[in-house]
Amino acid sequence: MDLNKLKGQLQTEVDTAFLYASIAIIQSDDNLSRVLESLADIEKGHAQHMFHKVHEFETNYVMPMPSTRAKLQLKLGKVFGYSSIISSLSNIEKQYAVNAVKNKLEKGEKPNGFEHNHLNIIEAVNNNKALNVSGGLLSKFESRHKSVGGNALRAAVLGSSDGLLSNMSLVMGVAGAAVSNNTILLTGIAGLLAGAISMALGEWLSVQSSRELNQRQIELETEELEASPEEEKKELVLLYQAKGMSVVEAQKLADKAFENPESAIDAIITEELGIDKEELGGSAWEAAFASFFLFAMGAIIPLYPFMIFDGKNAVLLSVVSSIIGLFGIGAAITLLTGKSVLFSGLRQVAFGLTAAAITYGIGHMIGVSLAG
Repeated sequence: MDLNKLKGQLQTEVDTAFLYASIAIIQSDDNLSRVLESLADIEKGHAQHMFHKVHEFETNYVMPMPSTRAKLQLKLGKVFGYSSIISSLSNIEKQYAVNAVKNKLEKGEKPNGFEHNHLNIIEAVNNNKALNVSGGLLSKFESRHKSVGGNALRAAVLGSSDGLLSNMSLVMGVAGAAVSNNTILLTGIAGLLAGAISMALGEWLSVQSSRELNQRQIELETEELEASPEEEKKELVLLYQAKGMSVVEAQKLADKAFENPESAIDAIITEELGIDKEELGGSAWEAAFASFFLFAMGAIIPLYPFMIFDGKNAVLLSVVSSIIGLFGIGAAITLLTGKSVLFSGLRQVAFGLTAAAITYGIGHMIGVSLAG
C-alpha cells in the first residue's frame, strides 16, 4: 500500500468536505444547502475511513486541515461564482467513482452503486444552477431537452454529413487525377459501401454495448436495493432534493416509490441511472440500419452526377449538389445547436469545399506526376 497515495486521497476527501460545507453555509436556498451539507457529511465519512487506513501505517498521524488550495478555491468562488467549484467537485467525484470501481475489480470484488449514486447527486446540483427553478419545471425542461433533437436527430445529421463529406472528398480526389468516369464511380461506390458498413457496425456495437451496460447497472441496483433498501431510499431522497425539490416533497415521492420493490427499482433506474427501462438504449439493429442508409444518402450526393455526365460537367454538378447538401445539413444542425441557419449552413459549405479542394488538388498533382 502506497502511504503517500493514501495521504493524498485523505487530503482530497478533507478538502472536498470543507468546500461542500463552506458553500452550504452561504447558500440562500435552504434545499440546496441541505443537499450540500449531506454531501459534506458523506465526504467526512470518507475522510474518516481513509484516516483509519493511514493510521494503521503511521500511528502518530493526525487528521489534516483543509489545504491552502481548497481555501483559495473558496475565495475564488466569491469572485467567479461557486458553480465553478461545484463543477470541479463533480470532476473529482467522477475520478473517485472510476478509481473506486477499478480498485474493487482488481481485488475481485463486485462494484456497488454507491459511487455512481453519489456522482449523480453532485451532478444534479451542478446542472441545477438556476436555484429558483422548481423540481417539476426542471424535470419538464430536462425531458424537453432530451426529446428535442435527441440521439435520432443527432445520428441522422452526423451520419449524412459524414457520408457527404467523406465521399465528396474521395470523389474529388479521384476526379482531380483525371481518371475515367468508371474509375470515379467504382471508387465512389466503394467509399460509400465501406463507410456505410463501418458506420453501421460502429453504431451496432455502440448501442449493443450501451444496452448491456444498462442491463448490468440495473442488476447491480437491484442487488443494492435488496441488500440495503433504507440506504437506497435515502440516496433517492437526496437526489430529488438536488434536482430542486423540498425535503418534504422529496421524502413523499421516495416513500411512494418504495411502497413496493417494483416501483422502487423503477424509480432508482429512472432517477439514479437515467435509463429508460423499456428501451434500454434502443435497438442495435435499427441503429445500424439507420446509420447505413443515412451515410449512404449523404455519400450518394457527390457521386450521382458521374452516373449521368462525364468530365467537367459531372464535376461541376457534383460540386453544386454537394454545396446544396452541405447547406441543408448545416441548417439541420441548427436544430441541435440553436445557431443561425445561414451561419451554420455556410460554415458547413466552407468546410466541405475546403476538404474537397484539398483532395482535388492532391489528386491532380498525383495524376500529373503519374502521367509524366
